[in-house]
Amino acid sequence: MQTISTKFAPAAIGPYSQGVVCGGFLFAAGQIPLIPETMSLQEGTIEEQTQQVLRNLDAILTSAGTDWSRVVKTTVFLTDLADFSAMNTVYEAHLGHAKPARSTVQVAALPKGAKVEIELIAEV
Repeated sequence: MQTISTKFAPAAIGPYSQGVVCGGFLFAAGQIPLIPETMSLQEGTIEEQTQQVLRNLDAILTSAGTDWSRVVKTTVFLTDLADFSAMNTVYEAHLGHAKPARSTVQVAALPKGAKVEIELIAEV
């Protein structure tokens, strides 16, 4: 098992790792829209927050030596399912031709008041 840690994604804000590689897969912790350099929340629209979350996941994927083409599953957590369409537009544009399996659920709240959190599993 290998722990993934990169300065290009937000440092863990609790007792967990940014990601863990085990059995040929990367299990990335859920990412909220924290800006790695400042650890402050990306304010703004769901689109802006989703872009930051995806950039954070880009950094973890790169650190693990993989990319979106090898992502097999994502889970998206939204505080308001009314944001689904706007989040989905940004998500689709960012992932390009990658089409991993995905679940999307509405939750009561996310850390630091984030509107979106995304976790993933990828082959390495």
